[in-house]
Amino acid sequence: MNGTGISQKVVIGMDTKDFEQNIQDGCQTQVHPEVVEYVASRMPDMDDLFDVAELFKAFGDLTRAKIICALTQSEMCVSDLAVLLEMNQSAVSHQLRLLKQARLVKTRRDGKVRYYSLADEHIQKLFQVAFEHILEE
Repeated sequence: MNGTGISQKVVIGMDTKDFEQNIQDGCQTQVHPEVVEYVASRMPDMDDLFDVAELFKAFGDLTRAKIICALTQSEMCVSDLAVLLEMNQSAVSHQLRLLKQARLVKTRRDGKVRYYSLADEHIQKLFQVAFEHILEE
């Protein structure tokens, strides 16, 4: 333990074997306890971090990314999305169900037709920022 009561091995996220191997490999690991404590005191609840990871998992599929991209332009029904994505309606419906469970899309009924749109402006912003990031040079 260092003077702050934080084990350096725990702080750098390594077990004893990895820590000792890094020292043998000449790794100059330096821990800044005041920074670690500052950040640790501001880390969100693990359940919230889990939810963020799940949100990014929902974004992490090409078909779902295409659906989100399409819905940034207009609300659409399953049939329209199936034609656009050149997929069968069942496959599109399955992906929409996952996106709805992740609270990324919402539905609106008009008679027998269900229209899908992004759940809120945050989803569009997340997609836009991600897209801008990958286009950076």
